[in-house]
Amino acid sequence: MDSETFTGLLTDAGQTLLAELRDHDPADELAAATRLRRTYDAALVSAALGQARLRQRAVAKFGAADAARMYFTPNGVEQATRASVAAHRAGRFRELGVRRLADLCGGIGGDAIALARAGIEVLAVDRDPVTCAVARANAAALGLSDLIEVRCADVTEIDPRPYDAVFVDPARRGVRGRTFDPEAYSPPLSWAVGAARTVPHAAVKVAPGVPHEAVPADAEAEWVSDRGDVKEAALWFGTEPGCVRATLLPSGSALRGGPSPLPDPAVRPVGRYLYEPDGAVIRAHLVAAVAGELGGGLIDPTIAYVTADEPRPTAYATAYEITDVLPFNLKRLKAVLRERGVGVLTVKKRGSAVEPEEVRRRVRPQGPHRATVFLTRVAGAPSMLIGRPVA
Repeated sequence: MDSETFTGLLTDAGQTLLAELRDHDPADELAAATRLRRTYDAALVSAALGQARLRQRAVAKFGAADAARMYFTPNGVEQATRASVAAHRAGRFRELGVRRLADLCGGIGGDAIALARAGIEVLAVDRDPVTCAVARANAAALGLSDLIEVRCADVTEIDPRPYDAVFVDPARRGVRGRTFDPEAYSPPLSWAVGAARTVPHAAVKVAPGVPHEAVPADAEAEWVSDRGDVKEAALWFGTEPGCVRATLLPSGSALRGGPSPLPDPAVRPVGRYLYEPDGAVIRAHLVAAVAGELGGGLIDPTIAYVTADEPRPTAYATAYEITDVLPFNLKRLKAVLRERGVGVLTVKKRGSAVEPEEVRRRVRPQGPHRATVFLTRVAGAPSMLIGRPVA
């Protein structure tokens, strides 16, 4: 989509088309295109249909109400921060007393929107003219133009020092797909960290798999999950140097650790309860903290499952009551499940090469009952743990 095509969507005709396509069924796209081209320019119809598809995709990240009013590019939908995560980050900046922030690599404006809604004035910078036009349109559509200034420029040419804070979200995809080398980000992580150090507070978004040894000593590292899925990691400056944090949304529960990691929990036999730590906890290397909270240990020195003999409430792990601990054998598993009438089977794996789909295909669960099976290792041995979630 070029600038001229996008501008067409902002005209009266474009707005009328988008309104007609608000509840559009993608399965009827050909018929809708044929019908609409009798009245509207063909290029405008194509652009509106594309925007309708993008808005439907964006609902998962932005919610139905905002997605229906916003504008998107394909890369913008793919790379935008989930609204709940952006709101969490904006809340942290607000608690730090930030009033003016430079959002570098601002994209279509998802983070700028969350920051503006937190009462922060934002300079959103991106070097792509179409992306900047989309970001301006989004600020206007959501009534936030007074708080969001969009500037089309190379972020490396922006002086962040007049601002209270900086947020940098480097592009982590290249022509060959996702980039894992932080210095291959655009701009490189070293540049982003340098920019962060010029202002009182800053956050730099990085891949969740960032190595802990790559975290600067003067940064706090935070991993954020939303409903159990790890969504991002960020390096914070001007907060708690050396701190690691796992934040779980939507509750906002945060588990923190210091610069020195806790000693590994002891390995012990599988008890009555198994705890599956949240992915953010695992990424932050805070499984030991959860084990300590639960009075439990690990089932294997290399597996992030915590076991305990008593149920204890925790925000940082999902609890299961274990009924069987068996050596790995799919024929045995099939027999046990058939005997118990298990027809709804949840398969989880950690430390096993067997795929859940293969297990379901082989055991063919049938019956009215439910169960969860964990394919994992217990003290180094391939094992199957059968149980059910603790209410």
